Amino acid sequence: MSPPDPSISKWTRNITVVLNGERRSVTVDVRTTLLDLLREQLHLTGTKKGCNQGECGACTVHLDGRRVNGCLVLAVQADGREVTTIEGLARDGELTTVQRAFIDHDGLQCGFCTPGQVMSATACIAEGHTRGEAEIREWMSGNLCRCACYPQIVEAVRAAARKAEVP
Repeated sequence: MSPPDPSISKWTRNITVVLNGERRSVTVDVRTTLLDLLREQLHLTGTKKGCNQGECGACTVHLDGRRVNGCLVLAVQADGREVTTIEGLARDGELTTVQRAFIDHDGLQCGFCTPGQVMSATACIAEGHTRGEAEIREWMSGNLCRCACYPQIVEAVRAAARKAEVP
């Protein structure tokens, strides 16, 4: 019988996630949030820690294609699932339509909330919640912008949604 692995305890678990298209296996403390796993263990700092209470949306990531607040999800809940962060959106150095629209419509003043806003905007468009300004504002309401770029963010989402409709 081999001795127990000292790095594994009753408070840790080995998990595997598909992170931005790449399979990653890590050992996590069962109390670790997905946000802290991403930022502190996997060094993906694009996802921001804002309120750490699920109110500001700065930590928005996609879990199996659905937006979640990374601060409210335990890392162990992501085991076996697909996680996409802001670092995983662009492909081969090409920004997505949403990322480009945020730049084109100046929807990113200080930039702190921008990764979460872009992740939510991407999901908002994919979910089809872009039929008008009021609907976009409602479905983006979980993301707070302290610089008050809301008009530019809404316009960026509208512009990206229009491009997404073009075959």
